[in-house]
Amino acid sequence: MSLIKSLLPNHLPIKTIHWLVLACCGVLAVCLYGFDGVLHARLNYDLNAIKDGAWWRLFSAHFLHTNLYHLLLNLAGLLLLWALHGEYYQYTNSLSLLFLCTLGTAVGLFGFSDLSHYVGLSGMLHGLFAWGVVQDIKRGYTTGWLLLAGLLIKLLQEQIYGGSVATASLIQANVAVDAHLYGALSGFLAAIVIPAHKQQKTKDTQVSEDT
Repeated sequence: MSLIKSLLPNHLPIKTIHWLVLACCGVLAVCLYGFDGVLHARLNYDLNAIKDGAWWRLFSAHFLHTNLYHLLLNLAGLLLLWALHGEYYQYTNSLSLLFLCTLGTAVGLFGFSDLSHYVGLSGMLHGLFAWGVVQDIKRGYTTGWLLLAGLLIKLLQEQIYGGSVATASLIQANVAVDAHLYGALSGFLAAIVIPAHKQQKTKDTQVSEDT
């Protein structure tokens, strides 16, 4: 274990408080992927079923995936978020973020989109990313502004031109660009009410020189 830690960059958030909630999220997605299609049909975002009272689908749909590639892409997204912004997380704010970003994505789809079916973590991931970018900007990191610009360009491009054809082919489903949009908006709103971990991030590499 000590050898592994020595090989990791100093800024990676390896304390349990920084990764446990995201890890549980990933484990839940992996476990649900192992169930059959019957369970999938009862838990996915189905607009008509939600209108008939199946409100749990607003939350459960985010942890389902169309195929293995879809699952692996979202797990990679969780890993990237941990590497970028994990030091901002603590148990309480991570749980609050997951709740608000999943709920905000689903409510946005339900109220403002004609999307009838949806599964996957991508909406929540965009929300977590947006929240983390705001925390970067609050701390004066130039990279925060660059990440924000990249996120806004991506969202705008998706709304105008639609999702990636290559990604749609890989996951065997249309890319839910509206979920990305409402997830990101949820993350920006969450940044107003959910504070980051008090520990200061250390993104700038410090170089010590021999004298």
